[in-house]
Amino acid sequence: MSRLSLIQLDAVLAITRRGSFRAAAVDLGLSTTALSNLIAGLETSLGVRLFNRTTRSVSLSDAGRTFVERVRPALDDIYQAMNSVRAQQDTPSGTLRINAFPTAARQILGPLLLDFLRRYPQVHVDLVTEGRIVDIVAEGFDLGVRRADLVPSDMIAVPVGPPQSHAVVASPGYLRTAQRPQVPPDLLNHACIRVRLPNGALYRWAFEKDGQTIHLDVNGPITLDEASLARIAVLEGVGIGFFMEADVHRDIAAGRLERVLEDWTPRLAPLSLYYPSRRHPSAALKAFLDLARDQARQATGLADAGGG
Repeated sequence: MSRLSLIQLDAVLAITRRGSFRAAAVDLGLSTTALSNLIAGLETSLGVRLFNRTTRSVSLSDAGRTFVERVRPALDDIYQAMNSVRAQQDTPSGTLRINAFPTAARQILGPLLLDFLRRYPQVHVDLVTEGRIVDIVAEGFDLGVRRADLVPSDMIAVPVGPPQSHAVVASPGYLRTAQRPQVPPDLLNHACIRVRLPNGALYRWAFEKDGQTIHLDVNGPITLDEASLARIAVLEGVGIGFFMEADVHRDIAAGRLERVLEDWTPRLAPLSLYYPSRRHPSAALKAFLDLARDQARQATGLADAGGG
Protein backbone atom coordinates (compact mmCIF):
# COMPACT_ATOMS: atom_id res chain seq x y z
CA MET A 1 0.00 0.00 0.00
CA SER A 2 1.36 3.43 -0.95
CA ARG A 3 1.93 6.02 1.75
CA LEU A 4 -0.96 8.33 2.54
CA SER A 5 -0.51 12.11 2.41
CA LEU A 6 -1.82 14.69 4.84
CA ILE A 7 -3.75 16.42 2.05
CA GLN A 8 -5.65 13.19 1.36
CA LEU A 9 -6.57 12.88 5.03
CA ASP A 10 -7.51 16.57 5.19
CA ALA A 11 -9.69 16.02 2.13
CA VAL A 12 -11.61 13.17 3.79
CA LEU A 13 -12.27 15.25 6.91
CA ALA A 14 -13.24 18.35 4.89
CA ILE A 15 -15.79 16.41 2.84
CA THR A 16 -17.17 14.79 6.00
CA ARG A 17 -17.45 18.18 7.68
CA ARG A 18 -18.99 20.02 4.73
CA GLY A 19 -21.07 17.18 3.26
CA SER A 20 -20.12 18.27 -0.22
CA PHE A 21 -17.14 17.83 -2.57
CA ARG A 22 -17.69 21.32 -3.97
CA ALA A 23 -17.70 23.05 -0.55
CA ALA A 24 -14.74 20.98 0.69
CA ALA A 25 -12.77 21.87 -2.45
CA VAL A 26 -13.33 25.57 -1.75
CA ASP A 27 -12.12 25.14 1.86
CA LEU A 28 -8.97 23.35 0.68
CA GLY A 29 -8.25 25.69 -2.22
CA LEU A 30 -8.60 22.90 -4.77
CA SER A 31 -10.71 22.31 -7.80
CA THR A 32 -13.55 19.80 -7.44
CA THR A 33 -11.83 17.56 -9.99
CA ALA A 34 -8.54 17.63 -8.08
CA LEU A 35 -10.36 16.77 -4.85
CA SER A 36 -12.20 13.90 -6.53
CA ASN A 37 -8.89 12.55 -7.82
CA LEU A 38 -7.36 12.73 -4.33
CA ILE A 39 -10.22 10.72 -2.84
CA ALA A 40 -10.21 8.23 -5.71
CA GLY A 41 -6.49 7.68 -5.22
CA LEU A 42 -6.93 7.19 -1.48
CA GLU A 43 -9.79 4.71 -1.98
CA THR A 44 -7.71 2.79 -4.50
CA SER A 45 -4.78 2.71 -2.09
CA LEU A 46 -6.96 1.49 0.79
CA GLY A 47 -9.00 -0.87 -1.34
CA VAL A 48 -12.31 0.38 0.11
CA ARG A 49 -14.94 3.00 -0.74
CA LEU A 50 -14.96 5.82 1.82
CA PHE A 51 -17.92 7.82 0.45
CA ASN A 52 -21.26 6.91 -1.05
CA ARG A 53 -21.90 9.45 -3.80
CA THR A 54 -24.94 10.38 -5.86
CA THR A 55 -25.57 13.42 -8.02
CA ARG A 56 -27.34 15.05 -5.07
CA SER A 57 -25.55 13.89 -1.89
CA VAL A 58 -22.36 12.53 -0.31
CA SER A 59 -22.23 10.32 2.80
CA LEU A 60 -19.64 8.20 4.53
CA SER A 61 -19.66 4.46 3.94
CA ASP A 62 -19.32 2.13 6.92
CA ALA A 63 -15.63 1.82 6.18
CA GLY A 64 -15.43 5.59 5.80
CA ARG A 65 -17.00 6.18 9.23
CA THR A 66 -14.49 3.81 10.84
CA PHE A 67 -11.66 5.51 8.98
CA VAL A 68 -12.71 9.03 10.03
CA GLU A 69 -13.19 7.98 13.67
CA ARG A 70 -9.57 6.82 13.79
CA VAL A 71 -8.00 9.42 11.56
CA ARG A 72 -9.54 12.60 13.04
CA PRO A 73 -7.84 12.38 16.52
CA ALA A 74 -4.58 11.17 14.97
CA LEU A 75 -4.55 14.09 12.54
CA ASP A 76 -5.31 16.50 15.39
CA ASP A 77 -2.24 15.15 17.23
CA ILE A 78 -0.10 15.57 14.12
CA TYR A 79 -1.12 19.21 13.65
CA GLN A 80 -0.68 19.95 17.35
CA ALA A 81 2.85 18.55 17.12
CA MET A 82 3.57 20.69 14.05
CA ASN A 83 2.20 23.80 15.76
CA SER A 84 4.29 23.11 18.86
CA VAL A 85 7.45 22.87 16.76
CA ARG A 86 6.59 26.07 14.89
CA ALA A 87 5.98 27.82 18.20
CA GLN A 88 9.53 26.94 19.27
CA GLN A 89 10.75 28.92 16.27
CA ASP A 90 8.89 31.99 17.52
CA THR A 91 9.18 31.78 21.33
CA PRO A 92 12.25 30.32 23.07
CA SER A 93 11.04 27.09 24.67
CA GLY A 94 11.86 23.42 24.92
CA THR A 95 15.18 21.90 26.01
CA LEU A 96 18.67 23.16 25.19
CA ARG A 97 21.32 20.44 25.65
CA ILE A 98 24.87 21.65 26.33
CA ASN A 99 28.09 19.65 26.78
CA ALA A 100 31.05 21.27 28.55
CA PHE A 101 34.22 20.63 30.46
CA PRO A 102 33.44 21.00 34.21
CA THR A 103 35.62 24.10 34.51
CA ALA A 104 33.98 25.67 31.47
CA ALA A 105 30.53 24.92 32.88
CA ARG A 106 31.41 26.62 36.15
CA GLN A 107 32.58 29.70 34.27
CA ILE A 108 29.45 30.15 32.18
CA LEU A 109 26.86 29.01 34.74
CA GLY A 110 26.33 32.30 36.57
CA PRO A 111 27.01 35.00 34.00
CA LEU A 112 25.40 33.27 31.02
CA LEU A 113 23.26 30.21 31.76
CA LEU A 114 21.38 31.51 34.78
CA ASP A 115 20.88 34.90 33.14
CA PHE A 116 19.45 33.09 30.10
CA LEU A 117 17.03 31.06 32.24
CA ARG A 118 15.79 34.18 33.97
CA ARG A 119 15.06 35.78 30.60
CA TYR A 120 13.48 32.71 29.01
CA PRO A 121 11.63 30.70 31.67
CA GLN A 122 10.06 28.39 29.08
CA VAL A 123 13.47 26.92 28.21
CA HIS A 124 14.97 24.00 30.12
CA VAL A 125 18.77 23.70 30.01
CA ASP A 126 20.28 20.22 30.23
CA LEU A 127 23.97 20.79 31.03
CA VAL A 128 26.25 17.73 30.88
CA THR A 129 29.82 18.08 32.15
CA GLU A 130 32.59 15.67 31.27
CA GLY A 131 36.31 15.82 30.66
CA ARG A 132 36.35 14.02 27.34
CA ILE A 133 35.76 15.77 24.03
CA VAL A 134 32.56 14.45 22.49
CA ASP A 135 30.91 14.64 19.09
CA ILE A 136 28.04 16.92 20.07
CA VAL A 137 26.03 16.11 16.94
CA ALA A 138 26.31 12.33 17.34
CA GLU A 139 25.45 12.53 21.04
CA GLY A 140 22.45 14.82 20.64
CA PHE A 141 23.73 18.13 22.03
CA ASP A 142 22.79 21.54 20.71
CA LEU A 143 25.99 23.21 21.90
CA GLY A 144 29.42 22.48 23.29
CA VAL A 145 31.70 24.63 25.47
CA ARG A 146 35.46 24.21 25.10
CA ARG A 147 38.62 26.25 24.75
CA ALA A 148 38.68 27.85 21.32
CA ASP A 149 41.70 25.80 20.24
CA LEU A 150 39.80 22.57 20.99
CA VAL A 151 36.72 23.41 18.91
CA PRO A 152 36.40 21.13 15.85
CA SER A 153 37.10 22.94 12.59
CA ASP A 154 33.69 22.15 11.13
CA MET A 155 31.84 23.94 13.95
CA ILE A 156 30.80 27.57 14.38
CA ALA A 157 32.48 29.10 17.46
CA VAL A 158 31.28 31.99 19.63
CA PRO A 159 33.79 33.37 22.20
CA VAL A 160 32.29 33.60 25.68
CA GLY A 161 35.11 34.55 28.01
CA PRO A 162 38.57 35.98 28.47
CA PRO A 163 41.77 34.00 27.81
CA GLN A 164 42.32 31.09 30.17
CA SER A 165 45.38 30.01 32.13
CA HIS A 166 46.44 27.32 34.52
CA ALA A 167 47.38 28.16 38.08
CA VAL A 168 49.70 26.26 40.42
CA VAL A 169 48.66 27.04 43.99
CA ALA A 170 49.24 26.06 47.59
CA SER A 171 47.93 27.21 50.95
CA PRO A 172 49.96 29.77 52.91
CA GLY A 173 50.35 27.16 55.66
CA TYR A 174 51.89 24.64 53.27
CA LEU A 175 54.31 27.22 51.86
CA ARG A 176 55.44 28.18 55.36
CA THR A 177 56.71 24.63 55.85
CA ALA A 178 58.17 24.04 52.38
CA GLN A 179 60.46 25.95 50.08
CA ARG A 180 58.53 27.80 47.37
CA PRO A 181 59.21 26.20 43.95
CA GLN A 182 61.05 28.46 41.50
CA VAL A 183 61.03 26.23 38.41
CA PRO A 184 58.76 23.29 37.53
CA PRO A 185 61.26 20.52 38.42
CA ASP A 186 61.24 21.83 42.01
CA LEU A 187 57.74 20.30 42.26
CA LEU A 188 59.30 16.84 42.32
CA ASN A 189 60.40 17.61 45.89
CA HIS A 190 56.87 18.62 46.95
CA ALA A 191 53.63 16.91 47.85
CA CYS A 192 51.32 17.46 44.88
CA ILE A 193 47.69 16.63 44.28
CA ARG A 194 47.69 14.17 41.42
CA VAL A 195 44.93 14.36 38.79
CA ARG A 196 43.35 11.42 36.97
CA LEU A 197 41.93 12.11 33.53
CA PRO A 198 38.57 10.73 32.29
CA ASN A 199 40.42 8.05 30.30
CA GLY A 200 42.11 6.82 33.48
CA ALA A 201 45.57 8.23 32.76
CA LEU A 202 47.37 10.45 35.28
CA TYR A 203 47.70 14.04 34.09
CA ARG A 204 51.22 15.31 33.55
CA TRP A 205 51.42 18.94 34.65
CA ALA A 206 52.25 21.13 31.64
CA PHE A 207 54.40 24.27 31.77
CA GLU A 208 55.78 26.68 29.20
CA LYS A 209 58.16 29.63 29.28
CA ASP A 210 60.16 31.36 26.54
CA GLY A 211 59.37 28.56 24.10
CA GLN A 212 60.44 25.85 26.53
CA THR A 213 57.83 23.27 27.50
CA ILE A 214 57.99 20.89 30.44
CA HIS A 215 55.61 18.05 31.35
CA LEU A 216 55.92 16.65 34.86
CA ASP A 217 54.56 13.46 36.39
CA VAL A 218 54.36 14.83 39.93
CA ASN A 219 54.24 12.85 43.16
CA GLY A 220 51.83 13.23 46.03
CA PRO A 221 49.77 11.59 48.77
CA ILE A 222 46.41 11.59 46.92
CA THR A 223 45.01 11.21 43.40
CA LEU A 224 41.69 12.85 42.52
CA ASP A 225 39.60 13.21 39.38
CA GLU A 226 37.58 16.34 40.17
CA ALA A 227 38.84 19.90 40.55
CA SER A 228 36.51 20.75 43.43
CA LEU A 229 37.94 17.87 45.48
CA ALA A 230 41.51 18.84 44.62
CA ARG A 231 40.76 22.41 45.71
CA ILE A 232 39.60 21.18 49.12
CA ALA A 233 42.80 19.16 49.55
CA VAL A 234 44.97 22.14 48.66
CA LEU A 235 43.05 24.48 50.96
CA GLU A 236 43.62 21.97 53.77
CA GLY A 237 47.38 22.16 53.20
CA VAL A 238 47.80 18.65 51.79
CA GLY A 239 50.00 19.87 48.97
CA ILE A 240 50.31 21.87 45.76
CA GLY A 241 47.56 21.76 43.14
CA PHE A 242 47.30 22.43 39.42
CA PHE A 243 44.05 24.10 38.33
CA MET A 244 42.39 26.24 35.74
CA GLU A 245 42.79 29.74 37.14
CA ALA A 246 39.04 30.32 37.05
CA ASP A 247 38.52 27.55 39.61
CA VAL A 248 40.75 29.16 42.25
CA HIS A 249 40.90 32.88 41.43
CA ARG A 250 38.60 33.79 44.35
CA ASP A 251 40.80 31.81 46.76
CA ILE A 252 43.88 33.59 45.42
CA ALA A 253 42.22 37.00 45.72
CA ALA A 254 41.14 36.24 49.30
CA GLY A 255 44.58 34.99 50.32
CA ARG A 256 43.42 31.45 51.01
CA LEU A 257 45.77 30.21 48.31
CA GLU A 258 49.02 31.54 46.89
CA ARG A 259 50.12 31.17 43.31
CA VAL A 260 53.53 29.78 42.39
CA LEU A 261 55.32 29.35 39.06
CA GLU A 262 53.03 31.95 37.50
CA ASP A 263 55.62 32.79 34.84
CA TRP A 264 55.44 29.15 33.69
CA THR A 265 51.67 29.18 33.08
CA PRO A 266 51.04 31.37 30.02
CA ARG A 267 47.64 32.41 28.73
CA LEU A 268 45.56 29.85 26.87
CA ALA A 269 42.80 30.26 24.32
CA PRO A 270 39.48 31.67 25.63
CA LEU A 271 36.32 29.65 26.04
CA SER A 272 33.97 29.30 23.10
CA LEU A 273 30.49 27.99 22.54
CA TYR A 274 30.37 25.88 19.42
CA TYR A 275 27.59 24.38 17.37
CA PRO A 276 26.98 22.89 13.92
CA SER A 277 25.64 25.02 11.11
CA ARG A 278 21.86 24.66 10.98
CA ARG A 279 19.37 26.07 8.50
CA HIS A 280 16.55 26.28 11.03
CA PRO A 281 17.86 26.70 14.59
CA SER A 282 15.28 26.78 17.35
CA ALA A 283 14.28 30.06 18.94
CA ALA A 284 15.92 28.87 22.18
CA LEU A 285 19.25 28.24 20.48
CA LYS A 286 19.13 31.58 18.65
CA ALA A 287 18.29 33.44 21.88
CA PHE A 288 21.13 31.73 23.76
CA LEU A 289 23.68 32.54 21.06
CA ASP A 290 22.46 36.15 20.86
CA LEU A 291 22.87 36.55 24.63
CA ALA A 292 26.36 35.00 24.52
CA ARG A 293 27.43 37.34 21.73
CA ASP A 294 25.94 40.35 23.53
CA GLN A 295 27.76 39.52 26.75
CA ALA A 296 31.03 39.01 24.83
CA ARG A 297 30.63 42.44 23.18
CA GLN A 298 29.94 44.07 26.55
CA ALA A 299 32.97 42.38 28.11
CA THR A 300 35.17 43.53 25.22
CA GLY A 301 33.84 47.07 25.53
CA LEU A 302 34.55 47.16 29.26
CA ALA A 303 38.05 45.79 28.70
CA ASP A 304 38.74 48.40 26.03
CA ALA A 305 37.41 51.18 28.27
CA GLY A 306 39.57 49.97 31.13
CA GLY A 307 42.60 49.76 28.91
CA GLY A 308 42.02 53.28 27.62
